[in-house]
Amino acid sequence: MPADSSPGYPPELSPEEERYLVTNVKDWSIAHGLAVRPAPSFVESSQDPAGVLATTAPVTLFPSLFPHTCFEQGLAIQKAYNELYSAIARDEEWLQEIVKELIEIDDFVGKLWQTHLAVKEAGYVQDLSLGLFRSDYMVHSDSSGSGTSLGLKQVEFNTIASSFGGLSSQVSNLHKYLLTVDAYPPSATAIIKPDSLRQSNSTSSLAQGLAVAHKAYGQSRTGRTLCVLFVVQEPERNVFDQRHLEYALLEESGVCSFRLPFHQTLLHTKLESDRTLLYSPPNSPSYLYEVTTVYFRAGYSPDDYPKEEDWRARLHLEKSRAIKCPSILTHLAGCKKVQQVLATPHSPHLKRFLSDDGVASHVLATFAPIYPLDDSEAGKEAIRLATHPETANRYVLKPQREGGGNNTYRKAIPQFLKDLPQTHWPAYILMEMIEPPPLRNIIFRNGEVQRGGVICELGVYGVCLWRNGSGKNAPGEVLHNWEAGYLLRTKGDQSEEGGVAAGFGAVDSCCLVDI
Repeated sequence: MPADSSPGYPPELSPEEERYLVTNVKDWSIAHGLAVRPAPSFVESSQDPAGVLATTAPVTLFPSLFPHTCFEQGLAIQKAYNELYSAIARDEEWLQEIVKELIEIDDFVGKLWQTHLAVKEAGYVQDLSLGLFRSDYMVHSDSSGSGTSLGLKQVEFNTIASSFGGLSSQVSNLHKYLLTVDAYPPSATAIIKPDSLRQSNSTSSLAQGLAVAHKAYGQSRTGRTLCVLFVVQEPERNVFDQRHLEYALLEESGVCSFRLPFHQTLLHTKLESDRTLLYSPPNSPSYLYEVTTVYFRAGYSPDDYPKEEDWRARLHLEKSRAIKCPSILTHLAGCKKVQQVLATPHSPHLKRFLSDDGVASHVLATFAPIYPLDDSEAGKEAIRLATHPETANRYVLKPQREGGGNNTYRKAIPQFLKDLPQTHWPAYILMEMIEPPPLRNIIFRNGEVQRGGVICELGVYGVCLWRNGSGKNAPGEVLHNWEAGYLLRTKGDQSEEGGVAAGFGAVDSCCLVDI
């Protein structure tokens, strides 16, 4: 899908057209909760000391063009990815072999593994695990053959705090609204058709996943009202994204949920003798709820654990009878090292988890080449590639982190490695850069209109509830598994990072086109 396939998209806008379009975007977005808390650079804390203001989430004014076949491929393969990562999370022996390479050189991964061991020693009392996953892709433009072909390549797989499921549904509604009220000029509506705009049902579908776990928990053991607990960061700019899931959970399934700042976990929760988790709201501390499901929207970054009591809080929650989303092992399954082990060329590991050769081959086709930085043959080749500016220019260096803003790109890699003790190199993976086709769009961020070339990243959500089992003779089973909608994030083509919450991308939706 070369850029010149639609050279007038998006169209040039007159000042009146732009003003009308932006006004509609601002008003619709705030009215429908397509919003975030403003960044300090946009609204100074002195102007909003109570943190009550909201602003339009960074959005694109037009839906971005996206190849129809690549979009359908991403949705179709999500159930296989759900199955794959649930199987990894159930295979403690295999996961331990991967994690042990990181424990001595990555303190955060080491603390996560120690937490798992502490829960294991006490005895796991909950056999169910929930995954609200997101698999992220970019369209790769391959010019190595006789012509240019397009295919979908995975950027990463997210097992914890997979964000923007709430806002993604809203932005696809926004673009549909703008088309319906003729906010787009005729040159754009020649391309944007109602049947080319794909609605994302991620809000409802992810909330349904939480409801399924809530029901699977069973009857109250204490006779108290049951609830779901959202464990969140504070302050949280992305609060409205999470609120959409909370409201859908209540309105569609009748399930009550509460928000608990991670650092207040030990203050507002306690464990019964059988490790049933109880929650007391700060506004009514004498009233106790029994927690069925703990949904982590915090705890994925070392920044969430500034004090030792934060690690005690994570252990406290992991030891509980509540279903975790994700469990500590599922969290660890999302390490970049796991992605590297699966995707390293000629790796035998994928077949361990996906017995169906056809399914495994479809998953394999989405892998970009990824290499370790260790003493293996693949690792030695990766070190050679990463330490020379000419060859490093085709790669990205990734640590075992989530949340955006953590990677090192292209020619910056050799100097980064030079400044890092070589003993710590195995904590990183080297991934071949995905080269997307050029596109253009207009982004509205912090009250400013930004035009130019853009890069799109497709995230496909998945819901998976499984029983962990107790070993080789009882390996567990998947109870529920479905694809749960999509997210499109778009960034300027001069930005390497794509995280919206991290300040790089904008929320977008797909205008599907045939190649």
